[in-house]
Amino acid sequence: MQSGSIKRVMYVHNLVHATYAEQMRARADIWLDQLENDTSDEVAAPILASAHAYQVGAARDEIAPRFHVSEGLLHRMPELLIVSSNGAGYDPVDVAACTKAGVLVVNQAGGNAHAVAKHILAMMLGLAKRIVETDHAMRRPGVTDRNRFVGSEVAGKTIGIVGLGHVGTQVAELCRGLLRMRVIACDPYLSAEEIAERGAEKMALDELLSVADFVSVSCPLTNETRGMIGTNEFALMRPHAFFIIAARGFICDEAALVEALQQTAIAGAGLDVWAKEPPPPDHPLMQFDNVIVSPHTAGVTKEARATMGRIAAEQLITAFDGARPNRLVNPNAWSRYAERFNAAFGFTPG
Repeated sequence: MQSGSIKRVMYVHNLVHATYAEQMRARADIWLDQLENDTSDEVAAPILASAHAYQVGAARDEIAPRFHVSEGLLHRMPELLIVSSNGAGYDPVDVAACTKAGVLVVNQAGGNAHAVAKHILAMMLGLAKRIVETDHAMRRPGVTDRNRFVGSEVAGKTIGIVGLGHVGTQVAELCRGLLRMRVIACDPYLSAEEIAERGAEKMALDELLSVADFVSVSCPLTNETRGMIGTNEFALMRPHAFFIIAARGFICDEAALVEALQQTAIAGAGLDVWAKEPPPPDHPLMQFDNVIVSPHTAGVTKEARATMGRIAAEQLITAFDGARPNRLVNPNAWSRYAERFNAAFGFTPG
C-alpha cells in the first residue's frame, strides 16, 4: 500500500462513544468496520486480515475471548499496526505479543480520571457514613435504633493511595483539598519528590496499609500488581480502615477480602472491579452490608465517555498521519512498527 491509501479500523460490538465514529468517518482515508462477538469466522476473517488498527474494548468480559489480542489473533491480522484500548486499561491485550509483532498499543489514560476519582470519593463517604448499610436496614422490618449506625468522619483522617497516576492524583487532590485529609501514596515508579508534587507522602506498601484509615487502589493490572493485595496485606490494615478498589480485577484477591470482612479485620470495602465482570448476584462480597459494589462503572459518565471517544479517535488519527501517539503503552515496539508502517503507507512515521 502507498501513502494516501485507505486505513482500515475495526472494532467489536461497540465503541466508547459516537464521537469516535464521527471523527473517523470525517476522514475520507479511514474506513471503519464493525464486528459482533458472535460474528462468524467466515465474515470476520477478511476484516481481521485487512485491519490496520483495532479499537478494542478495555474490559475483558465485554468482548469474546476469540477477539482478545493474543498471539493467535495477531497471526490472523498481518496488516495490524495499532491496538487502541477504549479506556485506560487494556486487559484483553497481550502487550508482549504486540511488541514482538511490531504493533503499537495505546490507551486513553486520564480521559476518565475525574469520573473515577469522584466515584472513589463517593464510596469513601458512603462507607464512612454507612449510607448503604442504613439504606438496606431501613428496607427491612423492625429497624428503629439509629444508634446502631454510628458513622465516622473523614476530615483529618489518612488516605493511602496505591498507584499515583491520573486517577490517584485526582483522588489525592480531592482528599487533601476538599476533605483536609493526610494523603500518603505507594508508587514504585515515582520518586518521593514526584509524589510530593502530586500532593502525597511516599510510603512503602506495607507501611501505607498499616497507617491508612482508607486504602484506595488505582494502579494498572500488570504482572507486578496481579494479586498484590491479599491475605497478608489485609492483615496489615487497621480494624477501622476501609478498602476501595476502582482499578482492575485480579489486583485484589477477592477470597482474601471476604475472609478479612468475615473476621472484621477491616471495617468495610468498596469495589468497582472484579475478577468476573459483572460478578454473579450470589458473589460472597455482595452479602455484606458494609460493602459498596458497582459493575465497573466508576469511569462511566456521559462526559467521560465523550472525552474517551474523542481522544481515542484523535490519537489514532495522529498515528495514521505519521506522528507518535502520546499514550503509548509499549514504546519498545516503535522501531519495528515504523518499518511496518512505512511498508504499508509509503512513508516513515516521525
